[in-house]
Amino acid sequence: MQRIERTFAGRTLVIESGRMAKQAAGSAVVRYGDTMVIASVTVSDKQSTLPFFPLTVEYREKAYAAGKIPGGFIKREGRPRDEEILSARIIDRSIRPLFPEGFQNEVQVFVYVVSADQENDADVLGLVAASYALNASKVPFAGPIAGVRVGRVQGKWVLNPTFQQLEFSDMDLVVAGSRDSIVMVEGGALEISEADVVEALGIAQRGIGDLVAMQEEMLAQQRAAKMEWARTETPVTVTARVKEEAEDAIRAAINQPEKHERVHGVERVKESVTARLKAELPAEVHGFIGGVLGDLEYVSLRSQVLDTGFRVDGRDPATVRPISIDVGVLPRAHGSSLFTRGQTQALVATTLGTANDVQRLDSIDEPKESTKSFMLHYNFPPFSTGEVRPVRGTSRREIGHGNLAERALMGVLPPFDQFPYTLRVVSDVLESNGSSSMATVCGGSLALFDAGVPIRSAVAGVAMGLIKEGDRYVILTDILGTEDHLGDMDFKVAGTRAGITSIQMDIKIQGLDLSLMSEALAQAKAGRLHILGKMEEALAAPRADLSPYAPRIVTVHINPEKIGDLIGPKGKTIRGIQDETGAELTVDDSGLVTIAAVGGESMQRARQMVEAITAEPVVGEIYEGPVKSTTAFGAFVEIMPGTEGLVHISELRHGRTEKTEDVVKKGDRVKVKLIERDERGRLRLSMKALLPKPEGSTDAPGSGDTAYAGAADDAGGEGGERGGRGGHHRRDRGKPRDQ
Repeated sequence: MQRIERTFAGRTLVIESGRMAKQAAGSAVVRYGDTMVIASVTVSDKQSTLPFFPLTVEYREKAYAAGKIPGGFIKREGRPRDEEILSARIIDRSIRPLFPEGFQNEVQVFVYVVSADQENDADVLGLVAASYALNASKVPFAGPIAGVRVGRVQGKWVLNPTFQQLEFSDMDLVVAGSRDSIVMVEGGALEISEADVVEALGIAQRGIGDLVAMQEEMLAQQRAAKMEWARTETPVTVTARVKEEAEDAIRAAINQPEKHERVHGVERVKESVTARLKAELPAEVHGFIGGVLGDLEYVSLRSQVLDTGFRVDGRDPATVRPISIDVGVLPRAHGSSLFTRGQTQALVATTLGTANDVQRLDSIDEPKESTKSFMLHYNFPPFSTGEVRPVRGTSRREIGHGNLAERALMGVLPPFDQFPYTLRVVSDVLESNGSSSMATVCGGSLALFDAGVPIRSAVAGVAMGLIKEGDRYVILTDILGTEDHLGDMDFKVAGTRAGITSIQMDIKIQGLDLSLMSEALAQAKAGRLHILGKMEEALAAPRADLSPYAPRIVTVHINPEKIGDLIGPKGKTIRGIQDETGAELTVDDSGLVTIAAVGGESMQRARQMVEAITAEPVVGEIYEGPVKSTTAFGAFVEIMPGTEGLVHISELRHGRTEKTEDVVKKGDRVKVKLIERDERGRLRLSMKALLPKPEGSTDAPGSGDTAYAGAADDAGGEGGERGGRGGHHRRDRGKPRDQ
């Protein structure tokens, strides 16, 4: 067994191999604090016939890692949660560019989170473990690499911040790379500058270097011989004949301005050339023709951009495609927009819900269930690219793109206590020819504006590309699908005029240096500001009013001791208010009551009922209520639901009263004035105070504070009980009063 232990970012990090999963081609265990992951790698001995490198990455969190049992009827882990899929994508995108070109053997990487200390995130540990397992195995891999998370708390950079530190960080950036280059970036921020991003990448690079050094030290003792494999070489005669037949035709076809004309033009060239050459060349080389045609398309596009500076749709490298925007396109949605940029189009809708609509999350990273009040869901149907293919649930790509757009908008949302709505944004991509996720960001921002959500500022996004051959390179703004497919980088940057809120970078080459990334960020900012200008022309600020179909929400603060009265036995009282008014009510432990209703009358009625149940009696105010009981010394009147006070016999009327029943009887409704609350909380009421005093009359002797107190005390159990309930009526939750 091999093991190395170092202090990294203030905590102990351990890499271990040779003790677990020994039948895999390679495996590793990484522990950081008490968070631990296992990564294993397997590889097929046979080459795949698929037209792409068959790499599969699985990232699974075990419930036992946090001492939990999965919820629901089936007590075992099921399909991966979105967070697990996003972590798997981070690892996949980081390692995929580092396999040798032409390697077609199927590779599987499994990462299990087997211990979670609820302080340290396991995703970057999974990347380190996967890197070591790959390098220690027989799989050809240009590593090692490593991943770190970068945060900034109160202006100070923090490497691998804990979950608690991230709560106070203005940045959450995951960076993967080697000693001297970066291969993947993923993260969000609160409107930070491009210079801050570059500085964060430099901090990450130094941390990555330390983790790579740990792996190299262990690999010097344990590294398997790499497997034998050979890239299939294309016969020179086939390459020459394909180039002779198709080079000029493909160059003309890829320069069609419209996507489908371009795609169909290239396909027609490939089909005709393939048919001619199959008739001419021997059968044993027919399988090479398609690959050479694909290579020819790749070379033609890249050389044109590098040599002429013009792209296949006629744009220069920095130009954004034409943009058109419509808002309020869906009459019943609370907010909507149709954002079109070139041949990419997103229909985005915003829905406002109540606190009952929050998403409930159960994670091994938190000790108890948490909630989420903002969701963005991204859908990419096959018709958006003119394809016919089966729809089998939400894809990993859709989850990843949705998370990128959600993160871009998250930083500008109003706090929940200021705008107590659950927000759901749905983006349906109707057309796609490059960067539908960034169209989702733009459309999502406009749909929130259209819904009247007071977001701090508009957010736009743009996708950047790269064509690089040796020292020559061109950075492309607002890339097409073809440029993404045949280029070297997909670098998405979203943000406001003030700064970046979300960033994602994938590359197909073995790393980029910081100077090139800094240049790409500057060019992305220019593109983003251009798009924001177009968005401001369509809708410059949130609408002043919400949609008439959106719920109106008001909040009422009540005394926490009154929560039990509002809820009632088994929720009977609060359900009764909801049934009678049609409003939706929620109450938290602090006494914050949220009332939501479509229609002001319903909401106002519910508010009045809540206030009536939970209001505190005020000395000097006049109340009306039923007589609940009569005694020899007076009558008990309910002035609020569950709150009673005593009208002493001397306060029933002017003059002497011999018998309480001479003035009031049980069940009568009377008006009373609250004239005193004593130190025990008992309420003293008066009917006499509301009656005109007859001329020449005098009050009966014995009235006043002494008579009231004595009567109540002399009444024994019944009088004392009622006096106590009047001041502190029964609380069903049984919570102690907050002194």
